[in-house]
Amino acid sequence: MKGIPQGRYTKEFREEAVKLVAEGNMSLPKAARSLLLPPSTLGNWVKAYKAGKLGEIGKTQRPLTEIEMELARTKRELVETRMERDLLKKAAAYFVRESLGGTR
Repeated sequence: MKGIPQGRYTKEFREEAVKLVAEGNMSLPKAARSLLLPPSTLGNWVKAYKAGKLGEIGKTQRPLTEIEMELARTKRELVETRMERDLLKKAAAYFVRESLGGTR
């Protein structure tokens, strides 16, 4: 899958991505995969965050256009929706197995 064009991430996006890893909610590879980021990019952001320099990343890049921001937001929502769908599929399969458990 393709992510956002190279180096085109908002400050808020970087902060939220780092929070996923720094607060221990997700592993770095899993967070990177769910956000469509290269793991090395997210790893660099986490290192910069720990060094207190996350705000300096991306200062030389041009700001994202409205269309690019909308595309990034839509991609994040799609990833989240897919994760929710997969969880619901697993839950449904679990309950079906539980309801059939006494008949086998």
